[in-house]
Amino acid sequence: MTVPSTSRPAKRAKTASRGQDDYAPGNIIEIELHNFMTYGHIKSKPGPRLNLVIGPNGTGKSSLVCAICIGLAGEPQLLGRAGQIGDFVKRGEESGWTKISLRGNSDDEVVVITRKINSRNKSDWLLNDRSVSKKDVQDVVQGFNIQLNNLTQFLPQDRVCEFAKLTPIELLGETEKAVGDPELSAQHQRLKVLSEDLKMLQTTVSQLESSLAQNKASNRELEEDGQRMRQRNELLEKAASLRKKLPWLKYDEKKAAYQAAKEAENLSKNTLRDAQNRQQELQAPYQVLKRKKQTAEEASKKLLAFKSASETKMRQLADLESEMASQARSYLLEIEEVHKRESQRQEKIERAQREVALAEAELARLPEYEAPTSQIQEIANKIRSLQMESLEMKNSRLEKDSQLGQLRNSHEQCIRRLKDISSVNTRLLQQLQKAGAHGIFEAYQWVQTQREQNMFKSDVYGPVLLEVQIPDKANAAYIENHVPGHIWKSFITLNEEDRDFCVRNLKQHGCPVINQRDIQRPSALPLTNEMRQLGIVMRLDEAIFAPEVVKQVLNGQAVLDHSFIGNSEANLRADEAPKLGVGDLWTPENHYRWQRSRYGGHVSASVGAVRPVRLFSENIDVREKNNLEQRKAELEEAIKQSEEEIKFYGAKLRDLEVDQAKLHREREELYNQVKMEKKKRQDVVNLVEQRKKKLRMFENEESSAIAEAKLRESVREINAQRCQNVLKLKEVMVAAVEKQIQYAAHHLNVIELDAKLKELEKDLKTQEDALDELQRHYDLLKSTTESARQALQTAKGDAEKVASLTSSLQAEFRKMPDSVEELEEAISEAVDAANAVICNNPNVLEEYERRCKQIQGLTEKVDTQRTNLERCMKEIETTKDLWLPRLRDLVSRINETFSRNFMEMAVAGEVSLDEHGTDFDKYGVLIKVKFRETAELQVLSAHHQSGGERSVSTILYLVSLQDLTYCPFRVVDEINQGMDPNNERKMFQQLVRAASQPNTPQCLLLTPKLLPDLDYTDACTVLNIMNGPWLEEASTEVKKMYKHMSTD
Repeated sequence: MTVPSTSRPAKRAKTASRGQDDYAPGNIIEIELHNFMTYGHIKSKPGPRLNLVIGPNGTGKSSLVCAICIGLAGEPQLLGRAGQIGDFVKRGEESGWTKISLRGNSDDEVVVITRKINSRNKSDWLLNDRSVSKKDVQDVVQGFNIQLNNLTQFLPQDRVCEFAKLTPIELLGETEKAVGDPELSAQHQRLKVLSEDLKMLQTTVSQLESSLAQNKASNRELEEDGQRMRQRNELLEKAASLRKKLPWLKYDEKKAAYQAAKEAENLSKNTLRDAQNRQQELQAPYQVLKRKKQTAEEASKKLLAFKSASETKMRQLADLESEMASQARSYLLEIEEVHKRESQRQEKIERAQREVALAEAELARLPEYEAPTSQIQEIANKIRSLQMESLEMKNSRLEKDSQLGQLRNSHEQCIRRLKDISSVNTRLLQQLQKAGAHGIFEAYQWVQTQREQNMFKSDVYGPVLLEVQIPDKANAAYIENHVPGHIWKSFITLNEEDRDFCVRNLKQHGCPVINQRDIQRPSALPLTNEMRQLGIVMRLDEAIFAPEVVKQVLNGQAVLDHSFIGNSEANLRADEAPKLGVGDLWTPENHYRWQRSRYGGHVSASVGAVRPVRLFSENIDVREKNNLEQRKAELEEAIKQSEEEIKFYGAKLRDLEVDQAKLHREREELYNQVKMEKKKRQDVVNLVEQRKKKLRMFENEESSAIAEAKLRESVREINAQRCQNVLKLKEVMVAAVEKQIQYAAHHLNVIELDAKLKELEKDLKTQEDALDELQRHYDLLKSTTESARQALQTAKGDAEKVASLTSSLQAEFRKMPDSVEELEEAISEAVDAANAVICNNPNVLEEYERRCKQIQGLTEKVDTQRTNLERCMKEIETTKDLWLPRLRDLVSRINETFSRNFMEMAVAGEVSLDEHGTDFDKYGVLIKVKFRETAELQVLSAHHQSGGERSVSTILYLVSLQDLTYCPFRVVDEINQGMDPNNERKMFQQLVRAASQPNTPQCLLLTPKLLPDLDYTDACTVLNIMNGPWLEEASTEVKKMYKHMSTD
């Protein structure tokens, strides 16, 4: 959907094309409010021309005006009621919203502006259900030329007196913005700015010319003193020029000193280099001797290491000899021990033979044992029988466990599916919350809790959105857009007690409660063959699945059973639907409504766009939910029964296991008795075997002669090894003596080389001392040279600060004295000559030159300002020629209409332009009226006219404006208060006449009452506002009356 352009055309259109529904671009099509001032929820649809909003005082007429202002991005201050946006939220509520639907630039285009407000003075903006900024909304409003701050277009009740208090100047400004082209108001503002600029320029030129004349007169008096001051300055400049050379002469002296120091440094540097060369010549033989000494020391160290290793090896061989001698002695002692052990072995053999005989005698005395095999076999048969029975029980229990697992899996699947459905409920509740039902989650949770606790007398349904299922998603948009938004978040009760209980607890969450009662309603319109041929496929109530109570509420509140759904063919042939009795038709492209007038009997049609689905993005299958809950209960009962059967099998198994355990214990006792008898006999057999084995061990032990021969052989082997060890020791001792002799020779060579090195070190030390002295002398000269260089740089810096040495300056220096003394004398002479020049005002030259510059600057400023003055005057004349004739023509046309309207009311009035030359900020519009023949025309004011007379004048002035230009709508709140019946009747006739004109804008006139027997036309729409408790019976009677009127 396109949005009106915000850029202003060069010329404002004086007409606007109306659509087939008689609405013009920018007209208000629908006003919907929620929790706004006095309204809980309201939806109003103004007509395209004159709308008479009637209702007693306090019912909320002015609230409608406030909603238009606030909803179209107007400021609260424009209303004169409250200063903050939070004050417009209904008392006791946290938030509210306004929704203003404006006609777009085509028949099927609707611009919907929604403003959400809360008690914390915060606002959110939506443009066609899309979040935007306030600036975007202001651009749309400005594109339709809606001026909420213009009292000629938007006149709320609390500002009616302000319009009457408008000065002629303010009235002109409001009239230019409301009636004239945009350029007219801009030109007037430009003329005001130019008028102020003209006055400022004239004052500035006059002041500048006066200042210029004063400066010229003062400068003539200072001219002679200025000549003498110039002569004195020339002498001082000469002295300054001489002073420039003085630091350069000092620089030359520093330069000569630096060069002498540099030469001395270079001479010392050469002497130092020669000394360093001599020292290097002495270093060569010293290094040769040092390397020879190092080689001799390394050879001595190797010999000394060999000597140390030989000594270590000799100690090892001596230790080995001692160890082998000790081992030979131990073998000899062991031979003696062998002789003693042989007698002991014979005694052990005899003792072992006696023990074997005793054990065999004990084994022969043991009786034979027979095992109770038959008794053990009988117990085993009983155990097998019990095990078979247990196995059957276990299989039965496993089968039941398997069945229970399947039941539990099915149960869990039901629970998961129910949770999925519940999560769908959550998403639907979130959709309601996004749509403005901020407390819907808390309300739903409260109702669920009360249901579980059986706190309701009868069934309670809701929210309605969760109870309704739409099988065909294509119909969701029709259902959602057809049913009012507050019904989707409503809860439904079936008796007064539940309704009151819910209202008390759900009011804080902003959720309505609907109490459904059996009320006779007109039967649903049947779907005929003619309708099907036209493309109508079903009624809206046939497109949904819901509990019967919910369907009754939707039919009663939203009349679903009298609304139809059609296809694209029905959209093309929609104009034929009213002939078949269809009053409401939804197609994929549009929503059609037909209404029959209660007065003239003609049928009016309205076409709206089908907004996309928001709430029914997720649907709930109630039948599936009920089936799942029933299945869940059945599964829970089956699970309970299976668990009881499994418990029975478990108890039976435990009894069988107890019997088996008892038999196992009996068999185990028999087994233990057999084992004990067998173990007793086996222990005696083992004892006999062990004693025989011990006897064989003693008999198989080695004899003493063999042991003695082995030991003596070992002694011979050790003595042979000792002989070889002594020979190795001899060889090591001979080699050690030879290395000791070589070590002594190398050590004497090291001592000789060390003496020669000390002698050379003494000569090198003497040379190093001389070299250090030369280095210190060179460093001193280098420091002196550096000091001279720094002094030279300082002198050069000082000289350059006084004057940079350029070629022209050097030429001047050549003309000056070349010595410091002569230069200082010349400087003194120039200064004395300058001091001889007498001048009472030492600043006269500076002042003279400063004034000359001021005179030149003032002259340039005067020329510039004169040019600006001429340009401003020329622009004023050009703009005035464009603005004033058009303004005069505009006021003349307003006067013509205003005078004619007053003449028709048998009174007199005129509108004139109050001109004031170039004082454009004093121009104004004068409204002069008289309500008595003997009186004269008087300017409209609170001093000359009564309140009713001012109201008549105001409304007729507004009527006069309507014929001259286009604005989408005008709002006037209770302008007829204080009028006498005669003037009010005449005023109403003027309004009706103006509303019947082709290009008249939409008008909303709010009043608490109207006179009887007024003449109404088709251009009039009456909107009644009632505020009070809902009376169901009265509502039913009114509906019957309207139905009767429509059939008549």
